[in-house]
Amino acid sequence: MDDRTVDKIFSGSLETLPPVSSKVCRIFTSSTFTDMLMERNTLMAEVYPRLKEFCREKHGLEFQVVDMRWGVRDEATDDHMTTELCMREIDNCQRLSMGPNFVFFGGQKYGYRPIPSVILGSELLMLREALINMGVDTILIDTWYKKDSNAVPFVYILQPISSILVNFNNKRVPKLQAQDQATWWDTLVKMQKLLRKAAQACYNTHKMDKEAMHNYFMSVTEREVIKGILAVKNTKNHSLALVRYINNINLQNLRRAANFIDIVNRQIDGEAMKLLSDLRDVRLPARIESTNYHRYTVEWIGREGLAKETHGEYLQQFCTDFYKGMTKLIDRAMRKEDSSAQGQIITEILQHLHACKNSVTVFYGREEEVKKVEDYIKGPSVNPLLLHGAGGCGKTSLLAKCASSCVEWLSHTKPILVIRFVGTSPESTALTPLLTSICHQISYNYMLPFEDIPDDLVPLTAHLKELLNCATSQMPLLIFLDSVDQVTGATDANRMSWIPTRLPPNVKIVVSCVSEEGDPELSKDYILLRRMIDNVDNFLEVTALGEDLAMDIIKKWMHTAKRDLNNYQWRVVSNAISRCSLPIFVKLVFAEICRWKSYSKPQDTYLASNVMDSIMMLFSKVEVKHGRLLVSHALAYITASKNGLSESELEDLISLDDKVLDDVYQYHMPPVRRIPPLLWTRIRNDLPNYLSDCEADGVSVLNWYHRQFNEAARKRYFTNQNQAMYFYSMIADYFLGMWGGGVPKPFKYTEIQRHRFNLKSKEGLADRKVPAQPLVYYNKEGKITRYNLRKFGELPFHLVRARRFEDLYTHVLFNYQWLHAKLSSCPLQAVLSDFEDASAHIDDRDQIRELMLVADALRLGGAILSQYPDMLAPQLIGRLLPEMDANPHVKSLLGQCDAEGIEHCGLVPSYHCSHTPGGPLKYSLEGHQFAVFGFRLTQDLRYIVSVSNKFITWDLSTSDLTREVIPGIEGIMQDLVLSPDNKYSIAHTNNSQTVLLNMLTSEFFLLENPMPGEKVIGTLLSDTCALIHGEKSWVLYTLRGEERERVSSPVDKPILFMDFVSSTDYSLVCWSGDFEDKNLLIYTVEGGQTFPIVDFHSVMTRTKNRERMYCCTQEHGQDVCAFRRDDKCWEMERVVAANEHRLLMLHLTGDEMHLIGTFMLGFQVWEVVSGKVWTLRLPHGIRNISTQLLKSNSCVLSKEYKYAVAGVRKNLYVWELESQELLKVLDAHFGRIIDMVALVVGSWNSVITSSLDRTVKVWNINNIFEQVHVIDRHELQIDDISLSPTRPLAVTVTRNCVGIWNLRLGKLVCKLADSPLGAIVTHAGITRESRYIVSTESGNVLIWNVRAEAVVFKAEQKNVQQLLLLDDDTKFVTVSKVALETGELSCYVATRSIPTGALVYELEYPDAQLSADCSNSRWPLPCHPHH
Repeated sequence: MDDRTVDKIFSGSLETLPPVSSKVCRIFTSSTFTDMLMERNTLMAEVYPRLKEFCREKHGLEFQVVDMRWGVRDEATDDHMTTELCMREIDNCQRLSMGPNFVFFGGQKYGYRPIPSVILGSELLMLREALINMGVDTILIDTWYKKDSNAVPFVYILQPISSILVNFNNKRVPKLQAQDQATWWDTLVKMQKLLRKAAQACYNTHKMDKEAMHNYFMSVTEREVIKGILAVKNTKNHSLALVRYINNINLQNLRRAANFIDIVNRQIDGEAMKLLSDLRDVRLPARIESTNYHRYTVEWIGREGLAKETHGEYLQQFCTDFYKGMTKLIDRAMRKEDSSAQGQIITEILQHLHACKNSVTVFYGREEEVKKVEDYIKGPSVNPLLLHGAGGCGKTSLLAKCASSCVEWLSHTKPILVIRFVGTSPESTALTPLLTSICHQISYNYMLPFEDIPDDLVPLTAHLKELLNCATSQMPLLIFLDSVDQVTGATDANRMSWIPTRLPPNVKIVVSCVSEEGDPELSKDYILLRRMIDNVDNFLEVTALGEDLAMDIIKKWMHTAKRDLNNYQWRVVSNAISRCSLPIFVKLVFAEICRWKSYSKPQDTYLASNVMDSIMMLFSKVEVKHGRLLVSHALAYITASKNGLSESELEDLISLDDKVLDDVYQYHMPPVRRIPPLLWTRIRNDLPNYLSDCEADGVSVLNWYHRQFNEAARKRYFTNQNQAMYFYSMIADYFLGMWGGGVPKPFKYTEIQRHRFNLKSKEGLADRKVPAQPLVYYNKEGKITRYNLRKFGELPFHLVRARRFEDLYTHVLFNYQWLHAKLSSCPLQAVLSDFEDASAHIDDRDQIRELMLVADALRLGGAILSQYPDMLAPQLIGRLLPEMDANPHVKSLLGQCDAEGIEHCGLVPSYHCSHTPGGPLKYSLEGHQFAVFGFRLTQDLRYIVSVSNKFITWDLSTSDLTREVIPGIEGIMQDLVLSPDNKYSIAHTNNSQTVLLNMLTSEFFLLENPMPGEKVIGTLLSDTCALIHGEKSWVLYTLRGEERERVSSPVDKPILFMDFVSSTDYSLVCWSGDFEDKNLLIYTVEGGQTFPIVDFHSVMTRTKNRERMYCCTQEHGQDVCAFRRDDKCWEMERVVAANEHRLLMLHLTGDEMHLIGTFMLGFQVWEVVSGKVWTLRLPHGIRNISTQLLKSNSCVLSKEYKYAVAGVRKNLYVWELESQELLKVLDAHFGRIIDMVALVVGSWNSVITSSLDRTVKVWNINNIFEQVHVIDRHELQIDDISLSPTRPLAVTVTRNCVGIWNLRLGKLVCKLADSPLGAIVTHAGITRESRYIVSTESGNVLIWNVRAEAVVFKAEQKNVQQLLLLDDDTKFVTVSKVALETGELSCYVATRSIPTGALVYELEYPDAQLSADCSNSRWPLPCHPHH
């Protein structure tokens, strides 16, 4: 492909598009019906499976053979469609195939010469006239050919055989069928003679040219060779011919000879021989590349003449030449194929450009909608435009039409067009590859490197938004995205947030998605986009066409298709269109009426009145025509599949389905038990455009083009659970590889077969020639070439739906090799979704727990496994060892990890060393580098938004990090607030900066402190504005960070915090500024009216609707009082609860049924209505403290108020509320717990905590009493490790102690520190026999006796930089840095004996170099000569 073409494709130009590079090698094999049967059967059994494997493993291609005569018993089909189907299939192969597309097997037989199934009206009348002039009767012609004036110009159509000879297809009465078949062959010969005689006469009288005359003499095979070789420009890369001559054919055995040579009236057909030798010996060799032409000569041997037994050598040579010829052409094509990253992007873009072009060719009308889009593209709008409407209303073709018109609309510029029809290719189905390919296309056009495009979704989304800024007025950027609601792999938080909602200049984005009134589930993405894009003018509803436009479109399409209808038929159409005018319905109607003939009976020209009935009618017709069993099973497999099936997979599945094969092969025995390819081809041909070619898992697959077809097929073919499970189970077996790679599958002979072929046995075995299904494909050198992504995508889905859970556990969810291979080739979420899908379909609680243990272990290790899948075994073993004995499937999986994990990672833990799922801790959410001072749950309780120096959002249902925004500030954010509609969030830092974030688009505004002389102490958000306040004033902003107004506080005391709805509806809580003074006041403004100030002390909280307030007042001491708000003031209602404790904080539970007060020694819980009280005391020595008024440690209630949970320091305390008894203390965090929230909704009974240790943790209260598998650990990081060479001991150095670990058990045996408070340890080493440890601590050198855990020697030596054990660990050297009085550095070295500590020698040397070294580098770390 030249550079200019590449540039045009990248710019989105729709002019002269090159064809799309294909993932299929598809060959049409042409031969006559009988003469190459032995060769074709041998290829089918031995060579095609090898070629399938070659294509799949070397090039990732699907290999498909279209052999229209294999497995088909009769050349004459009732509807005379075979010739046309062959021509269509050759077209398909030429269009689709990578490399070879046509193979001719030639012999000495010219083959079947059918009469034309359609003859132009004027031509047939001319032939008829010629016959009459010769005095020949034309009654046969008049009987079998009927005039169809619906064709323009009119034609004569050869009638289906069974319409005149009614028993032609009647297999049930073989005698009658044989009679009719004989009659037909007799009639056919007579008609051939008549038509040839007439054609010859017309040629002789110059009324017809030679080609038109030859049309009546030509065989099907010649027609195929003309189309596949003679009329092709480049035969070198696409065609192969293998021609065989047999010497001495024995004409005595005429029946057998007739298979290899044309016989007429018991002698050789001279006319056919002449036609054949011209084709085979003259025209073919002249056209085909000599290296692609093979010629064989064999002898006629014995009774059979040609057989496997007598001609083995020839067959071997034939198969070898065929295999080599094919692989040569495939390799040659793949060498030309641009498999670089850029080549793959070109393929992707081309696919969408072709789809756009095809949509536009049939587009008509809709001028008003097109004009609206044009106005948007040319106009000033800074938001995307959304086309929405019901399924099948024509959004796709409208979007395509507008995309194709942009060049004309912006003719003075060079627009860059990015077009994606989501879900029609693998790169446009999942969100990450979709955005990556869009970024590639934009980067290419604006000359930016591809390397800058990030791999992960979160930064990738940000990068795309950044790239939009590259657009210029000369090169505007237009992005068209169809069916954005079909995107997969977007977590719900990011479901639509990747779509940029504010566009820079010269950028326009048009998207489409489905919206159906009354179906909120189907319309959920539309509803979300509605919230994201505020501007009502940017929504364009696409409605049904309306009767007039629909009729106009049908007439236009009919005109293009050169078809017409009679008046009665047009009335039928008009009637149907008046009931439904959705484009999808109009397409269905058009496809149906194209089949109507002018002579069709009224009962055959019936139309349904809605989409569903139309589809059902179509299915019914196809079933009647091609056999109900075959059609229903073929379509059911496609419908049952998760992402579609490739043609090979479908053929394989039908070939494994004995119900279908028994039906197809009722009356005869196939040489190889597979489905004849012709049968599926014919079905597909009757479902044009309804099955689309898209890609899944890197393979070209067939799937329903439209949702309605999928729904109709489900309704029709999955009538009961057993039927659906049958199809799921068959597909599961296929992807398990049960019958792949040569394993024969048993079957039962039908009664008719046993009777006809005198079979003794009831059962047979047959290899179905389907491929093996390994997890991974390797090349000859044992290197991984590809992963079996089809298996990863489909197998778990089908095992779950077939309810084959044991197979699912064995082969998938508890299978180490499966998990490792899938993690190596798919995102972690793809692996986890298999577990989630299984859990949703399983009833057994214990099994669900086992599944969730493994899934949660993978989730907890997600950050590591996403980068290093080879760490799978250490992750699973390190986390799940304690759960092994109670869970048999987990035990089996860990056994595999032990045995097989070593292949991938040498570090397999010998004991439990990582956090185990299944206990109280559900998730630990990591990603912050600093303490998490604030987090909030979104209103739907689905996401956690948290802040440190950045914003992180996690999906609570999966624990995935769904969004990360780094505003690049210096301080740490606190006081996070979400707007009521959850669109925005705001937080301020400890150095008075404020960040306002649009949570849907990740756009943020950094606001510097707007109040001179004041610190920012709080931020607030409403749905329309943001507010920043200090102690004396506040400033209002728009949600785009633009200042609106400044307001000074009307109260002369400092503001402690504010509550704000609007400028006329807010309240202030003020204090004295002295922390010891607990007196506060509340100043309230409502509807512009100021309430009298209410004084209170210590604590205060309000209901969400701001109607009630609870606080302590001076006159009621520590009792909690309730105030109610009326029109003009706060009115004291009652004392809710008597109380003698001095409260530090008061808050309401989420449902506002309980008040919880924090006091120094514990918590008080009151029922709001009754005033009932529970007192929850902390253990002795543990206290609640408060460093800020109104704030202290909080306590929350679990589901049904059973437990109370509080976070104090690093621990969680759990009380049973009713008994007020402290039940459990959990070691929750490494640092102080800062914030805590209860999450009690649906099945969730959780508490969420954030801490100084930089994590947010989600605790499952239901599991609060489950065993916690404690992992020993130091509180501070480990700086150094020293191993004992003789015993399983390790010595660790942390800042405050030396640790001794038992390496067999993973236990921290003891911590050694000479001064327990404030020890600073820098070095430690253990002696060879593990009796002594030498350490340096707080300026001293120590020798410890390990068994006694006691110091046996201690001496002062400051600034030790290095510790070294020597002389078989009987001595040690310490090196320290000493500062001399001159300011220079000196080095002091002391050697002492172990264990006495006696000084062996010491030395000191000043070193000018030392000071330079110390300023440039760190001193060497301790080293041990014997380790």
